[in-house]
Amino acid sequence: MSPDEFLKLFRAERASAILRTTIPEAVAPAMEAAVAGGFRVIEFTMTCPDVLKHIEDFAKRDGLVVGAGTVLTIEQARQAVEAGSRFLVSPVVDEEIITEAARLGVAMMPGTHTPTEMLRAHRAGAQLQKLFPAPGIGAAFIRATLGPLPFLNIVPTSGVDENNVADYLNAGAFAAGFVAPLFIPEALARGDFEAIRKRAELLLQAVAPGSSGSSGDQEISVSFGSAHR
Repeated sequence: MSPDEFLKLFRAERASAILRTTIPEAVAPAMEAAVAGGFRVIEFTMTCPDVLKHIEDFAKRDGLVVGAGTVLTIEQARQAVEAGSRFLVSPVVDEEIITEAARLGVAMMPGTHTPTEMLRAHRAGAQLQKLFPAPGIGAAFIRATLGPLPFLNIVPTSGVDENNVADYLNAGAFAAGFVAPLFIPEALARGDFEAIRKRAELLLQAVAPGSSGSSGDQEISVSFGSAHR
């Protein structure tokens, strides 16, 4: 899957499931629950136990596109892509990792917090700009930023839930990433993966085209093939 193909797919899906946990026995079943709830773009942070094995296992499935988050070194980037990651995410802007992602042939989404950082990431070759952490003014920040910089593809991944994701999408967000509002820490701790599945369904209802979470963009048809290519 090329970076352009990933962008088209992510734009159509409008959301990703981002798992960050230190509980070894929760990693696979938690992501299984998110997939059962409808997520097709999924991300394991590199801080998850046995993360490369989980990336490899999920990347083998048709209909799923797997990425790696909290990528902080070139070695992590290479390991994640070798395991099957089709996109890489970082909490910061690191030009060396952006360049390495391009060399590896995968999409890159570095963490940015200001318009200056977003433009810097864009000019370095990052196809997407992760808004992290989301500012207090929320969706208004995205609308204001896209005014002079409409070519950015901003993806908020913190502070976004079923109550405000429509505002972010309507303000022009490319898509949204769900972390704690999907993978509820208490549910992970007690092994309540059914609660996570239900949260997945609820969150995806909020971003589905035609719902209150729709930004009004034309629906894009995407055909999923094998994500591990």
